[in-house]
Amino acid sequence: MNLIKTIVKNDAYKPCKNIEDSKPESLEAHKIKTAFFTHPTLTEIGRRLVSHYFLLTAEELAMWEEDPEGFAVEETGGDSWKYSLRPCTEVLFLDIFHNYSQTLTPVLLEMVLNLQGPTNVEDSVQLLMKDAVYNAVGLAAYELFDNIDFDQWFNNQLLGELQVSHHRYKLIGSPPPSVVQRYKLIRRRVIWLIGQWISVKFKSDLRPLLYEVVLNLMQDPDLVVRIETATTLKLTVDDFEFRTEQFLPYLESIFSLLFQLLQQVTECDTKMQVLHVISCVIERVNIQIRPYVGCLVQYLPLLWKQSEEHNMLRCAILTTLIHLVQGLGAESKNLYPFLLPVIQLSTDVSQPPHVYLLEDGLELWLVTLENSPAITPELLRIFQNMSALLELSSENLRTCLQIVNAYIYLSATDFLQNYAEGLCRSFCNLLKDITNEGQVQVLKVVEVALKVSPVLGAHMFQPLLPSVFRGTVDGERYPVVMSTYLGIMGRVLLQNASFFSSLLTQMASEYNQEIGQLLGGVIEMWVDRMDNITQPERRKLSSLALLSLLPSDNSVVQEKFCGIINICVEALHDVMTEDSDTGTLKDCMLMSHFEEPKLTDDEEPPTEQDKRKKLLALEDPVHSVSLQQYAYEKLKAQQALMGDQGFGALMETVDTEIVRQLQEFLQGL
Repeated sequence: MNLIKTIVKNDAYKPCKNIEDSKPESLEAHKIKTAFFTHPTLTEIGRRLVSHYFLLTAEELAMWEEDPEGFAVEETGGDSWKYSLRPCTEVLFLDIFHNYSQTLTPVLLEMVLNLQGPTNVEDSVQLLMKDAVYNAVGLAAYELFDNIDFDQWFNNQLLGELQVSHHRYKLIGSPPPSVVQRYKLIRRRVIWLIGQWISVKFKSDLRPLLYEVVLNLMQDPDLVVRIETATTLKLTVDDFEFRTEQFLPYLESIFSLLFQLLQQVTECDTKMQVLHVISCVIERVNIQIRPYVGCLVQYLPLLWKQSEEHNMLRCAILTTLIHLVQGLGAESKNLYPFLLPVIQLSTDVSQPPHVYLLEDGLELWLVTLENSPAITPELLRIFQNMSALLELSSENLRTCLQIVNAYIYLSATDFLQNYAEGLCRSFCNLLKDITNEGQVQVLKVVEVALKVSPVLGAHMFQPLLPSVFRGTVDGERYPVVMSTYLGIMGRVLLQNASFFSSLLTQMASEYNQEIGQLLGGVIEMWVDRMDNITQPERRKLSSLALLSLLPSDNSVVQEKFCGIINICVEALHDVMTEDSDTGTLKDCMLMSHFEEPKLTDDEEPPTEQDKRKKLLALEDPVHSVSLQQYAYEKLKAQQALMGDQGFGALMETVDTEIVRQLQEFLQGL
């Protein structure tokens, strides 16, 4: 079978579009292939695969009875087609169907048609055949898109088949597990079939009806049917067409049944499968899950303890916790007694399980911080794991740096006082051998620290700032790194001028230059590289920072006055927009108050961190200071310092067109 599959799929056996370009061997192979795969041969192969090889065997039916979990989660993905008969026949069927769909579609549709109407529950051969044909229709769902009206079939046939009452029977040729509930074969196959078609063709209006079906089948006496139903639920909830409001009336009952199923199953693989369904439901309904998670929250610590030897199951628990924390928001603080030790273990590189748990553990750590209403000593203590993680500088670096940012937003003072010294050392080591993109990620953390806490941030990251200063003066070649350097310089100059002054003194000594001369070099480079800065927020910050040097009687600042004004006018062009009510120009970056956004059902509510960022923005000069007003006041102060004549001479150093634009922006003030 694998040989036939390879022949069917082999591109070397297909002629090129332009026959002249084809190799003689390809043309010969194509000829042989065409001669073999005739209409009658393909029809026979299609029928035989479905009616013979797709039938459930006596061994499989015995396994269903004796080991339902093993039967339900039997491996069919990956490379299983290479060495296992059922996946092998299914993959061969799919490949042949895909390549010869015009021939095989009528064959399969005829088989479906022959099995419509009520099934004789006494006829086990017909039951097994229906299971096999429905399997084929599910596998070929995408190929059959135009040929089957699935919505109509669901309403007229499949729904009825899910409602047939339970009988008991003996299968022809099967061992006498006297034994199997006859129609559960079809219930399990039909709910599987719906799962295969849900993303292909299934009308949104029919979803509530499907949720009714899921609710019933999650109470089916047969475990295999319940597990298959849970899998189809995941496919339904995970689908693009999923609408939360349609699902909410069923949420409480279905979630309760999923939780029961999680407790009932005993195998790790099955528990993982059910946990993935639970995670998916929590993720899609978000905060609507809050009233129903009490039992799950109580059960997960027990499951975590039981799964000590099963790291993949623990990964599934971590994923569930991630979605649970996001759904609970600030209420997730009640989980900390369980949650924080889990994060601690998963992210400790000295513990063997971290090999499996680290990635999900970091994600859980991050969402826990983002949803935390306030710092706790225990939450702060976990950060001891971070220095070893930063030493790895692996693919998890981005998440690690997001975690650092989250701590800064959550409680900058507590965090920086406890950990900034070690963090600064880690950053200095990282910056020595890291890509430009990595440098930007690290430097953005420093920028966030300066934004949240200008004084403490500058003090704590003091050892790192000279390298930023050097990069600026030397004209860092990589634009995104230079832009980040200027963002950091802007924060220090604007919000901690005394620190900037002491840094300038320190660097002048290092460069063996006069302070004024070095300041002139910084301003000149800043003006020259302003185009490296693409974010409007950073462009406005640069303008505010350079304007903060005014008023000044320093000859160097006055020499660079023209450049400062050029940057100011550029930034005014970036941020000034016309007020639709008054027709006057206003700074579009100003934020005056914090509004809770109005959300639709499908939108995620803001996290606690989102709220912290909003409140911080209200105090950030970029969002609280009008650039227009600030420029006006600084120029007025410079004029008062120098007198009209001196100020007039200073303004003459600026291009007349720039002066005209500046006056336009400042008129009316």
